[in-house]
Parts: sequence; structure tokens; C-alpha cells
Amino acid sequence: MGCLKNVTRSIFLTVVVVGFVAFGGQDWIKKSIDNFLHPTHDVILERAQKVGDFSKVNKEFEIEKAAGIMGYNAVIAEHKASGQKMVVVDSGKKTILTQEDIKASNSEERIKSAISKFKYQTAALEDFHVTEKGTMKSYGQEIPYVRFKARIKKLPIGELSGIISVVKDDNGNDKILISANQTDKYSQLISNEFFKEVK
Repeated sequence: MGCLKNVTRSIFLTVVVVGFVAFGGQDWIKKSIDNFLHPTHDVILERAQKVGDFSKVNKEFEIEKAAGIMGYNAVIAEHKASGQKMVVVDSGKKTILTQEDIKASNSEERIKSAISKFKYQTAALEDFHVTEKGTMKSYGQEIPYVRFKARIKKLPIGELSGIISVVKDDNGNDKILISANQTDKYSQLISNEFFKEVK
């Protein structure tokens, strides 16, 4: 009786699998995986809304990714003509960096300390140096930033230049704003243009 039950179960499972494949099951699985790994632009924009309002951002910029990374929500955008990258990370209630860190006289040490918390990343920064400080607009506020130069380990990019800033949103959560490009291609005007439209 037990043997007949196992044979019946095996036949039933075989019929289910064959039926699933015959009616496009493989295509459905492939499509589901592809949608997860390569979401449509509309899905990316919908996910980005968890971090901020990017609807007014100029068409020169493309929102490339919006996803949860290690417990944080992040949006990555690119300036199409220059390749300059902009990143907005919503750290929620977890404090990584604050505006006080950016304004501090020892901001370089504070930022290096924050970077060191992510020591298992595949491409770590080295030779990080703050070169100047300034302010810009984002999330409807005037916020401080530091300009930096750094090198990336394990990637053949060479030297990077960019900015790091922090803004506190209406819910009291810190958003870390980063813009970077190869040193000879970095433009503060591009950073200002992108971040001023993020709300």
C-alpha cells in the first residue's frame, strides 16, 4: 500500500512538473528572475520614492537603481553626458554620518571612521582627503558638504573626486548624499543641479 502511494505521488509530481513546463512555466520563472534583477524604469522610480521625490530631476540624469542595501534604502543616478554618479542613502534611524560630522573641523577623520565600518565592501576607498567645504541645496534646505579626493582599491578607476553631504528629512532621518566621478571629470555644477531637485 505504501509503495503504491509513493508511485502515485511520483506520477502526480511528474504530471505537475510536465504541465508547468508545457504551459510556459520556465518562461514565467525566467521572467520573474529577470524582473527582479533588471526592474523596469517605472519600478525603479517607484522604489526611489521611499528615499525622496526625484520627479523634478532633469532628464540629463537617469535613475539607475533604487534598492535596499544592507538595511538601508539607496538610489543611484547618473549624469548621462559625463558619467558622474549621484547616490542618496536613507540610513533611517541608524546614524552613519551627521551634518555635525560634515561641519566639524575634523570632518576627514569622522568620514574615514564611517567608511571603515564598511570594511567588507568589494571596492574600498583609500587615500581619502577632504579638499574643501561648501553648501548646496537639497530636500528644500541649504546643507553643508565636503569635497574629497580618494582612490578606490581593487578597481582600475584611479583617483576620484566628489562630495559627501548629509540632510535630515522631515521625519528626522539622515540622508547621505554622495556625488563622484574621475577627478578630471567631476563637476560641482552637475551635483548642485541634481541634488537641488531632490525633495
